[in-house]
Amino acid sequence: MRTLARNKVLAVVCFLGSVALYGADKPLTIALVFDGLTEADREPLRAYLTKAMGRRVNLAVPDVYTETVAGLADGSFDFACLGSLMYVRAHAKYGVIPLVRRSSGLQYHSVFIAGANSPIRSLSDLKGKRFALGDIDSTSTLIVHRELLRVGISTSTDLKLRYSGSHVATAALVESGVVDAGALDETIFASLISGGKLNSEKVRVFHTSEPFAGYVYVAGKDVPEADREKFVQALLALKERKDDSVLKILRAKQFVVAHDHEYAAVRRIAHELKMF
Repeated sequence: MRTLARNKVLAVVCFLGSVALYGADKPLTIALVFDGLTEADREPLRAYLTKAMGRRVNLAVPDVYTETVAGLADGSFDFACLGSLMYVRAHAKYGVIPLVRRSSGLQYHSVFIAGANSPIRSLSDLKGKRFALGDIDSTSTLIVHRELLRVGISTSTDLKLRYSGSHVATAALVESGVVDAGALDETIFASLISGGKLNSEKVRVFHTSEPFAGYVYVAGKDVPEADREKFVQALLALKERKDDSVLKILRAKQFVVAHDHEYAAVRRIAHELKMF
């Protein structure tokens, strides 16, 4: 009987050991914001993170921000890049942990764009126009609502508003003339122009928002501290000129440690506009 019991204990120990080993070896999944890049374009980033983390890393690009948050909540995603609006919501509801942000992350802007030959020159000119925003849960959407309210324009009654689903799609709608104007993340706009995916002769910026706290890289609340620390160090270690192929994908020059209090203003605006 003692031998049988001992064998059962050994079997349980072996099983738990195999589970732990699997947990240490299983791939990590990082969710990114849709930016118009292909899987091949992002390969330098995936390869860099795989080496830094010491295990395979997969990159996911969900269609909508709510899918990213859901993945962090159920453990499908270990890490993710979140806009500040989705971050403050996910932090409150699911306890996601802020890790790092771009060094310029507190000085983000949304840009309002129109066709190159459009008569639209200011926010006031938007009244009654066809206007596009990306994801309804984007921080840019939050900031655009605030900017327009300041000039007396309501997005619900004064615009022919449509949600395109992404910053990239918004730019394409303006370029093609499907809408009169739109607003999107400044860094994605610049990336589309520099990458030749948006024609600078067909669109122009006519207004830039006030600065706000932008994207933050987070971990799900159950991600082990050791993995969180490796991820943080991997991004903090990126240097211009040495790691330009990776930094270009991340639309960054340098990363710094992120803190929850840095997103207090976005949290306040979200509450004021009832978008929390």
